[in-house]
This record gives sequence, C-alpha cells and structure tokens, in this order.
Amino acid sequence: MSTVSIGLVDDHPLMIEGIVALLSRAQGLEILSTGSTARDIIDISLRFHPDVIIVDLSMAGDVYEAIATSIKVSPNTKIVAFTAATGVDSAIRALDAGANGYVLKGSSAKELIQAVEAVRHGETYITQSFASQVIAGLRNASLRRVAAEAVRFSIREDQIVRLLLRGFTNKAIATSLKISEKTVKNYMTILMQKLNARNRLEVVIAAQALSDREVDGSFGNASSQTRQLS
Repeated sequence: MSTVSIGLVDDHPLMIEGIVALLSRAQGLEILSTGSTARDIIDISLRFHPDVIIVDLSMAGDVYEAIATSIKVSPNTKIVAFTAATGVDSAIRALDAGANGYVLKGSSAKELIQAVEAVRHGETYITQSFASQVIAGLRNASLRRVAAEAVRFSIREDQIVRLLLRGFTNKAIATSLKISEKTVKNYMTILMQKLNARNRLEVVIAAQALSDREVDGSFGNASSQTRQLS
C-alpha cells in the first residue's frame, strides 16, 4: 500500500501535536508539514504537493480562499476541513471552495482517518452525524446546476444511481452489478457530466432531486429504454 502524504494546518499547537501523534501511528500515513495560518495551506501545497491537507477553518486569513487557491496550485491535493464549526453554512462554503471532506472535531480518530482515505480515493466525506444537514443545505445549489431539460440515463446508469442512493460504495456497486470497479468509475464520470456535478456527493444530491420528481418510478424514463448494457 502506498503512503499517503499529509499536510496539517491548525492554529492550536496542542491540536497539531495530537493529530500528528494520532496519524503517525496509523499505517500508510506520513506527515510532511504543519502550519497555523490560511497562508500556510497554500505554502504547503506549493512546496510539498501532499496527497491530503487537513485544515481548521478558524485561523488567521481567508481559509476558504486559501483552500480554493491551494487546489489550483496543487490540483492532486485533497482538502479535509477538520473543524469545530457545526454550521451548515461553513460546510457548504468549504465544499464550494473545493474541500473534499468535512469532519467535526468531536469525531473519533477513526473517522478522521476514514476521511483521509476516502478523499485520497476521490470520494467526498462528511461526518456521518452531520451529513444529512449538509446535504439538505446543498440541495438547492445543486438543483440550480442541473440542466433544465430532463436528464436521461441509460439502463446501467439508472442501476448505478439507484445503488448510489442506497449508499453503496463503488466496490459494492461493482459486486452487485457484476462489473469491474473501473467500469463503475467510468460511469461515475459520465454521471458527473450529465448532472453537472463536481464530485460523488453532488451526483447523489442531484440524483435524489430527480428521484423526488419522478412520476413513473424511473429516472429520466431510463427503464423504458432498450439500450444494451455495458
């Protein structure tokens, strides 16, 4: 298993020490650098290009702008907001800025590590106890990004969307549909394009919105189509 390189930015020294100690004990994780201001998020991205940067949202400087800038200078770096801010607005701002994860500081150590692993693999992670509130807050913004015309899915896309709405991971979807995980990822890319979504979470939100509007029990009349399955 390849090592996941990590940057850590928080303006509380004790928090830094605790997280460094925690992640250093986890297999496959390596702390490259730490910082204490919004500017440090950008500097770490420029200097080290880590796989993941864990950032607090309450620091000196514009953290949200720093998140957006760091992604521009290091496109492969994923951002996990690790914060005490429990407001939905803060989560939406962080995700809109480009953060891939949002973990509350009251969460367990295991959940923070899960978040790091999830975003590293291209997924979006939100503290489970907080996720439903964030999804509800994001719903309207996501709907505005969905094309006005009805979105039509192929039969296979319809199957994948239904499993996504049931909380299946890519691996579980692949197993259920007897296709490769790579094929699932390819379909996810197609779904992101069709739904004008930037990540897996927005695919789920937009698909749920379409599901709420469905009349005949199928997404975009997909079940009435006779396309060959891949």
